[in-house]
Amino acid sequence: MFVVLAGTGAFLSIGRSRTIGALSASLLSRGLWLVLMELTVVRLAWFFNRDYQLILLQVIWVINISMIVLAGLVHLRPAAVTAVGVVMIAAHNLFDGIHARLGAPPALPLPVTGRDWMITPLREQHLSVICPLIPWIGVMAAGYGCGTLLRRPEAEQHRLLLRLGLGLTALFVVLRALNVYGDPSRWSVQGSPVYTLLAFVNTTKYPPSLLYLLMTLGPAIALLPRLERLHGPVARFFVVFGRVPFFYYGLPLFLIHALSVVADVLSGHPARQLLTVFVFSPRTYGFGLPVIYAVWAGVVLALYPLCRWFAGVKARRREKWVSYV
Repeated sequence: MFVVLAGTGAFLSIGRSRTIGALSASLLSRGLWLVLMELTVVRLAWFFNRDYQLILLQVIWVINISMIVLAGLVHLRPAAVTAVGVVMIAAHNLFDGIHARLGAPPALPLPVTGRDWMITPLREQHLSVICPLIPWIGVMAAGYGCGTLLRRPEAEQHRLLLRLGLGLTALFVVLRALNVYGDPSRWSVQGSPVYTLLAFVNTTKYPPSLLYLLMTLGPAIALLPRLERLHGPVARFFVVFGRVPFFYYGLPLFLIHALSVVADVLSGHPARQLLTVFVFSPRTYGFGLPVIYAVWAGVVLALYPLCRWFAGVKARRREKWVSYV
């Protein structure tokens, strides 16, 4: 939904003293800057080392490459941009059989679709594409088209968003029940109704399948009119984080990784075991879900004052780099 609303926000910015050309330039510069952040600051937060033998291209990379592509698409009519997005979302599962294997050349010229992408540009370096560009480019393009709905009178836009969201959710149920297309994994009846339901909604996120997108975006779009009406302290609490998205994404990575290192040292292990990305942590390291949820809640609450402070900085200052964070 963040990717959808990034496209929607881009559309809504047109006309507020911003031309198509200015929007295109802004998307291009923002995308390039944040891709650089993914390869430097964000990577350091995940790995806690400067060993670039392994580079992971994750969510920040794919969101901002999508911005760069959208910088070109915005010169088309909104209906054409929407069509590009919808076709990309609906058709990309036709390529489920195309994969790249570890250490082998990619099956496509660019890491745009498929699962388990690992490209070896040099003998001792690996570039792992966790989030392929397709269908995420399409999701942002479709979000750009959704901006046309939000230019309509409030009652009409709320009605259209509700219908769109419910329609996407219903389409998920129908396609998933048919069990033919839309996700590389099929579901089957399990030993109990609960596990059958879990199998039904167990769709693929990496890369996001058509059914995964319908299952998640449908309810979220239907809820948008309700969420827009929320006010009070709870709503203001969440809005603070929404105003500083990159700040709130990067800061917890450093804090959580640092807490992991501290916990490892207190457990009697050498800290160097955690000076890497979590997938290479010792198999014996970790805690149960109660501790995990307690740490998660503590991190969110601890970061709230910092996020609120930086949201104030963004509101007062007009430097371009501040708006990117």
